[in-house]
Amino acid sequence: MLLSMRRAGGRRAFSSQRQGSPLGSRIPDRMSSKDSRIVDPNLLPMVVEPVTLEGQNIRLEPLSIHHHAQLCEVGLDDELWRWIPQAVGTTDEMRAYIETALEWQAAGTALPFATIERVTGRAIGSTRFGNIDRANRHVEIGWTWLGKKWQRTAANTEAKYLMLRHVFEAWRCLRVEFKTDSLNERSRAALLRIGAKEEGILRNHVITWTGRIRHSVYYSIIDSEWPALKAHLQHKLRLS
Repeated sequence: MLLSMRRAGGRRAFSSQRQGSPLGSRIPDRMSSKDSRIVDPNLLPMVVEPVTLEGQNIRLEPLSIHHHAQLCEVGLDDELWRWIPQAVGTTDEMRAYIETALEWQAAGTALPFATIERVTGRAIGSTRFGNIDRANRHVEIGWTWLGKKWQRTAANTEAKYLMLRHVFEAWRCLRVEFKTDSLNERSRAALLRIGAKEEGILRNHVITWTGRIRHSVYYSIIDSEWPALKAHLQHKLRLS
């Protein structure tokens, strides 16, 4: 290791460079191949734009204000928003919910969907990609809710499958994350069932609409786990 000393702003500063290494001091001495992975230099940039994701029983289509009336029919129920920080209980609040999602989309940080029941063509809930980080190729899946009639059906699992497939196969993301209320045992169990790994708890993370201080549990799936999880979800959904 070569050490050199130079003056920077009137002060002495030290720099180091590993002999034979083009990256110089940016490579920590103790870094090994098992600690890190180098991203594929030929990977194309993430192109994030509205898209329709077609499944067997549901379709995820770009959310718009045109979905407002149908979402109000199934979504103005306080119990649906019990674990979500901001409740939607009136038609005006549903309109604001949609408008906020579209504002995030315009800012490039989210891609919201209406969840459509294919057999009826009606909106039964909503979900979205959020916290989109193109530079680091990761995204969050969340803001998910379904009308009561469609809870405990395959709708949520199929939506997660469609979104994960898009994330890992179209966007070539390295990581997907999820978060949920620490008290929401049903959501936590569902995330584990689809194969997500629990990473930890952010304490005192959010003040909910009831005034309760929520702890949020974070989960993730990474790209190397996707092939096995894809096969698991296809089997679960009886997809070929």
